[in-house]
Amino acid sequence: RTPRMIPTEDASARKREIEEKLKQEQETLSFIRENMEKSDQLTKGMVSILSSFESRLMQLENSIIPVHKQTENLQRLQENVDKTLSCMDHVISYYHVAKDTDKIIREGPTGRLDEYLACIAKIQKAVEYFQDNNPDSPELNTVKARFEKGKELLEAEFRGLLTRYSKPVPPILILDAITVDEELEVQEEVTLEHLPEAVLQDIICISGWLVEYGRNQDFMNVYFQIRSNQLDRSIKGLKDHFRKSSASSGILYSPAVQTKRKDTPTKKAPKRPGTIRKAQNLLKQYSQHGLDGKKGGSNLTPLEGKDDVLDIEIDSYIHCISAFVKLAQSEYVLLTEIIPEHHQKKTFDSLIQEALDNLMLEGDNIVAAARRAIMRHDYSAVLTIFPILRHLKQTKPDFDSTLQGTAASTKNKLPTLITSMETIGAKALEEFADSIKNDPDKEYNMPKDGTVHELTSNVNHGYRYVNTVLQSAETSSSASSSEFSRRLLSTYICKVLGNLQLNLLSKSKVYEDSALSAIFLHNNYNYILKSLEKSELIQLVTVTQKKAESSYRELIEQQKQIYQRSWYKVTEHITDRNMPAFQPGTKGFNDGLEELCKIQKVWAIPDKEQRDSIRHAQRRVVSEAYRAFLQRYANISFTKNPEKYHKYRPEQVEEMIERLFDTSA
Repeated sequence: RTPRMIPTEDASARKREIEEKLKQEQETLSFIRENMEKSDQLTKGMVSILSSFESRLMQLENSIIPVHKQTENLQRLQENVDKTLSCMDHVISYYHVAKDTDKIIREGPTGRLDEYLACIAKIQKAVEYFQDNNPDSPELNTVKARFEKGKELLEAEFRGLLTRYSKPVPPILILDAITVDEELEVQEEVTLEHLPEAVLQDIICISGWLVEYGRNQDFMNVYFQIRSNQLDRSIKGLKDHFRKSSASSGILYSPAVQTKRKDTPTKKAPKRPGTIRKAQNLLKQYSQHGLDGKKGGSNLTPLEGKDDVLDIEIDSYIHCISAFVKLAQSEYVLLTEIIPEHHQKKTFDSLIQEALDNLMLEGDNIVAAARRAIMRHDYSAVLTIFPILRHLKQTKPDFDSTLQGTAASTKNKLPTLITSMETIGAKALEEFADSIKNDPDKEYNMPKDGTVHELTSNVNHGYRYVNTVLQSAETSSSASSSEFSRRLLSTYICKVLGNLQLNLLSKSKVYEDSALSAIFLHNNYNYILKSLEKSELIQLVTVTQKKAESSYRELIEQQKQIYQRSWYKVTEHITDRNMPAFQPGTKGFNDGLEELCKIQKVWAIPDKEQRDSIRHAQRRVVSEAYRAFLQRYANISFTKNPEKYHKYRPEQVEEMIERLFDTSA
């Protein structure tokens, strides 16, 4: 096929279009070429500038680096100069320390402890410097001497502060600290402040310095000597307080506590065995007459107020023991703040020795006095031993706790005293029981009216209270131990009462009249029984003697019956068998009644219940017999003067018997 021919017009248009595009491209190319040329020119210019800048920088660096190095060297030299000058100043200052601190050291640390210690620190550094750098210099000796002087003045300040501000604790404050007020559910804790707080802090500061820098332990000896003296003076002050304030009333009051508790008008006396004073009063006559019943039988003649003095001494010693424990505990708390830990126990041991030794010596003297009294057969000395022994046993746990860590010889002092008191107390009780049995009095000091014998009254009353003390002395928490102690105590009481009964039976034989002998035994047996019941000791007696009460009642009834037999010689005159006929001389009933009433009227039966019972029984027996006699012979005429034989009416006879045992009638 023949190709189709493109029209001529289209070809021309196409050509013009191509040419037009070519022209545009050439123009663009020309524009790019021009820009490239301009860029090359700019690049060449920038390269030229940078090259010039680099050259200048190199020139600047070559100029600056030497200057910088020189400056750095100068700075280093300046620093070295400054350091050298500082070291020189520091060294030179050591040479001036002695001069700079002279005034402060001479004036001492009083009132400016911090400044003084800072001054001492400067001196100490100077000593260290010269020892390290110039040990042969005279300056070393100078600052050493100044340091020793400063330490010496610190030690003097320590002693001075303790001496000036350590005062005995006031007795009233001690009593407040050891008193137990049963009315208060929660006890108020009384703080014993031994030193003012500011002074205490200074003392603590000085002791710390002396331990760390002073290399000196002498201040510990100073401490325990001063505080030991104050502890002893505090206890002695309490003793003096007892002697002064108890001499008149025997009761101790604490104004300090009254001031604090205004709602309580009076303060109870410190808790102590309440039976002592009463027991001593009851045994006063017993001590005067002795066990042999003769006045002056004891070589120890009591003086007026002796019992009160003894009571005060017992009170004083008991409270001094408690005071020692409380004060020692307080001293230990104070000591732990001042004395280094590894020296505390030893220092405390030394501190308490004087006061403890004085208390133990006083206790030994009490034991020795009791031993001498027992040798004189003055068994009331038991009343001194047992309340103290009781308190020592009660205090022993606190005592042991307080002395924990002290030497064995210190801890053993109280147990040794307790053992001594237990030994002498046991000896007194044993000899007391034997002496009652062996009392030789049969003729002297026997009551003519058949009333209670002095031995019964004093022994029974006094021993009742002694046993109350013994019971209260039991501090064991073990039930089995407590029961064992009760049995021992019961056995001892029964032994004493048995010995007393044997003694009374022997004494009753002194009376020629068997009726008076019966009244005597009746009165004494009845008194013993009533006393046992009143004091509740009967419960303790029955631990080992179940029928003790009934045995005493049988003895009392037996003596009543023996007494009633004395009336047989009166009533026998009005029995049928003795009256077959009435002769003028058979007025035996009247005569016997009058004689017996006259004799028995002056006899005594202190117990009203027993007195009324015996009167009633005797009145009934005699009255019934007399009324029967009168009834039997009322209508029989056997004499012209019946009033000689019927002298009394039955009512008169009853009245006469009713006035028996009545010395006031």
